[in-house]
Amino acid sequence: MQAFAIEKSGDKEGKLVSLPIPKPSPNHALIKVLRAGVCNTDLEILQGYMGFTGVLGHEFVGRVVEVNTTDPATKDKWLNQRVCGDINVGCASCDICHGCLDGRCSKMGRNHCPNRTVLGILKKNGTMAEYLTLPVSNLHKVPDTMDDATAVFAEPLAAACRIVEQGLVNYDSSDPPDKVAILGDGKLGLMIAEVLGREHAKRLGQNNNHPRPVMFGKHQHKLDLVSESGVDCRLVSECIDTEAFSGVAAQHAAKYDVVVDATGSPAGLKLAAGLCRPMGTLVLKSTCAAGEHFNAAPFVIDELKVIGSRCGPIHTALDLLAITKETTEASGLPPLRVEKYVTKTFPLSQAVEAIQCAAEKSTMKVQIICSE
Repeated sequence: MQAFAIEKSGDKEGKLVSLPIPKPSPNHALIKVLRAGVCNTDLEILQGYMGFTGVLGHEFVGRVVEVNTTDPATKDKWLNQRVCGDINVGCASCDICHGCLDGRCSKMGRNHCPNRTVLGILKKNGTMAEYLTLPVSNLHKVPDTMDDATAVFAEPLAAACRIVEQGLVNYDSSDPPDKVAILGDGKLGLMIAEVLGREHAKRLGQNNNHPRPVMFGKHQHKLDLVSESGVDCRLVSECIDTEAFSGVAAQHAAKYDVVVDATGSPAGLKLAAGLCRPMGTLVLKSTCAAGEHFNAAPFVIDELKVIGSRCGPIHTALDLLAITKETTEASGLPPLRVEKYVTKTFPLSQAVEAIQCAAEKSTMKVQIICSE
């Protein structure tokens, strides 16, 4: 099969290679990849992040062509189905993979097996290929009415849905509800705005009097993409005051109960801390190298709760993507149309060009067509 792979970590470029079609292990499926998405994590991996070698990519939609199982019901359930998949593959034997830790059943097994491999990120070949394998327990059926270009967004949108799944925002109208800020108008930040804006309207009503989540970004044309998603959009320059101790203008400094940092930069993290009220919650959605000049004092002084947020529920993302005008969600907001985020598509034979396009600042989302 054809695949786009990294042969040496840190080479800063991958190349098209020919590999054997993988054989699915017991209780695994062989999936023909239809489309793969390119995200910032892929670009970071090309720079040496995670020390990964192998086939790149973790966003995909595909069709199951083989199921290695002795259970006829499992084979019937998945064979020929169009699917997306959870990217973390657990060892299936530790306490975390069994779903309970100290009596607390949780989502830990999906994200936090200490022996896990991760699709296209850690010790497992990824999605920029004609075929991949995943455990059947990782698979999620894609609705027949959903096109491939939309289904590829299930994984990044699920990462945004993880904030809701973690219960990090209080929507109790008697408290009052948390004031939320989202910082960073990259692909992930925009997905978070789509989710948290809709969640606010769904929980509290579209015309409620409580402040909507505020989305801060550098680019007006990107902010315009989420203008109907239930968030208030502001240019980040509005909240910056370099003369202030926190670096944040007085009208925004320490005004938000929950701040989601999706900037991927130390400067963004510092700004996020300044937006967050004392004893508030700072949600980290993107990795960044803090560097030598990182200052932890604001986090200590204001006693901030700093919480990481990673992979989320793909079934929830698929449900959100499947909402149509005829099945309008409880929020009353328009359906989420992710096709507006696709800048360009490339065939797998042009994966090198696809990566180059994805690295351009003007690019939103690049998708690779791996099979028709």
